[in-house]
Amino acid sequence: MAEITAASVKELRERTGAGMMDCKKALSENEGEMEASVDWLRAKGLAAAAKKAGRTAAEGLVGVAVTGTKGAVVEVNSETDFVAKNEQFQGFVRDVAQLALTTGNDIGALNEAAYPSGGTVAEALTNNIVTIGENQSLRRAAVLEVAHGVVVSYVHNAAAPNMGKIGVLVALDSTGSADALTALGKQLAMHIAAANPLALNADGLDPDLLARERSIAVEKAAESGKPANIVEKMVDGTMAKFAKENALLSQVFVIDGKTPIADVVAAAAKDAGAPITLKAFERFQLGEGIAKETSDFAAEVAAVSGVPQLVA
Repeated sequence: MAEITAASVKELRERTGAGMMDCKKALSENEGEMEASVDWLRAKGLAAAAKKAGRTAAEGLVGVAVTGTKGAVVEVNSETDFVAKNEQFQGFVRDVAQLALTTGNDIGALNEAAYPSGGTVAEALTNNIVTIGENQSLRRAAVLEVAHGVVVSYVHNAAAPNMGKIGVLVALDSTGSADALTALGKQLAMHIAAANPLALNADGLDPDLLARERSIAVEKAAESGKPANIVEKMVDGTMAKFAKENALLSQVFVIDGKTPIADVVAAAAKDAGAPITLKAFERFQLGEGIAKETSDFAAEVAAVSGVPQLVA
């Protein structure tokens, strides 16, 4: 049996909200595998089923830039939030977001791009690390563009203009009024920042994610003791609900709490004077998927709970 560490119990508790003993049991039942333990707790009804792109565990900034019908969003990480408030660091994020409008999603190309003050982006980043005294990294970039219409940006928890903790781009394809499209795009971007959709529509949801969710739903439904045909209907209903809640066009608009996003877009077309297609969106949340170290807390948990620490 795999040894269960205090650090792994703490991580599972943070991700699921389950009790310590339930987390220990989940890890024991799943040979210490974190994702399998999360699924086990969810199947047993011991953890919330809320979707998460990942734990926000890094500092830095997400920056956005829009020019014409093209928009870019980038994430630059730092070790502490203090650096995110540094004017030199903020200037770098602002410049990199502008450069990404040309280089696109390719981080390699962005790193090799000419930096405004000289050298390359990678060299400018190295200079920041030396002068600021803290490790930093250019993590990712994404660009959206439409032939006609607008790309609208929105930043949540802004630390400075066009940069903050969450950055969103919305691409609306239409020949309608630019003002009407921009107003709609801003509302949709705010919705995306709050609701965190996983895809534009149900067809765009990750097949691996759907398979995982179905496996959990099957196990939970089977525990009901109902006949197989009823269990199958329960699973189908659960999956339909999951798709509806995680695909942007079928999500309920957070601003009015009742209208599907697809209907919001259709209604806005009347004001814009032309059909509107919600072509794509991007949502970057600072540090999603990057785990923080938990070694200090692990010793405390081990002392209190009796969960052994893994010794190298």
